[in-house]
Amino acid sequence: MKKPVLIGLLFFVAILVLIVYSTMNMATHRVEVCMQFNGRTSCRTTSGSTQDFALRTAIQNACADIASGVTDSMACEHANPVKVTWLK
Repeated sequence: MKKPVLIGLLFFVAILVLIVYSTMNMATHRVEVCMQFNGRTSCRTTSGSTQDFALRTAIQNACADIASGVTDSMACEHANPVKVTWLK
């Protein structure tokens, strides 16, 4: 294998390892949230670097599954979760 190809390949692998490592270390908080809206319920589990970010992301993901349209999504996201379970 030529030297520039080998250097490029090693650089690519190093970047890939760095991305995987940084992604795994950022998720220090894990939460499961159940939301109820218009008679439908959805539960989602997410991870995040802060408790607020993990909770907000779980609420948004759960509401995306049960609400349709911007108005419904906003109303769902402003409702209180039916269940919040901190996993980590």
